[in-house]
Amino acid sequence: MEDNKVLNEKESLEIITRMIRNTQHKLERNAGKPFLVWGYATVFATAAVAVAIGITNNPYWNYLWFLIPVIGIPFTLLGKKHQKGIRTYVDQVIGYIWIVFGIVGFIISCISIIPVMWRWKIPVLFMILLLMGMGTTLTGLVTKFRPSIVGGILSIILAFGIYFVSGWLLTLLLFALTFVVMMIIPGHILNYRAGRSNV
Repeated sequence: MEDNKVLNEKESLEIITRMIRNTQHKLERNAGKPFLVWGYATVFATAAVAVAIGITNNPYWNYLWFLIPVIGIPFTLLGKKHQKGIRTYVDQVIGYIWIVFGIVGFIISCISIIPVMWRWKIPVLFMILLLMGMGTTLTGLVTKFRPSIVGGILSIILAFGIYFVSGWLLTLLLFALTFVVMMIIPGHILNYRAGRSNV
């Protein structure tokens, strides 16, 4: 009876390991597209906001932050259309992680750009970096993909670093740089791995 229990535990562990491995392979096959899409969309929107506000000194250019979901959502949905294979429990967990962090991040962003809220000075960039850093770290931990773990942890550290940076331009630069470390570099590493596995 005891032997059966041990065997079942081993089988369960093997199934979980296989699911993680399948998710890692799927992540590599998709060549890190979600990381690259959202990473580059954020860097592009940050640059657009920095240039527009720098030239006009008009805070209403902050509405350009909505370029992130405008670019990110269609490309993400397009990428999912071309995905093949069975959706595992690990895939679902990662999906849930990003749904929760994405929705919370979007709500915080919406609240922060309402003119009435400007007097409250919500630290939106700090909060977004913290949320996305946690989401990236969790994704890396679930899939055992080290560049995501490292990128996510660095993002969380850099989020706190925003408080020590003076000037909005330098803050935006640090924000964009963090997304490069957190999403763009891991995305390109996945691309490289996918290219090598296809050779």
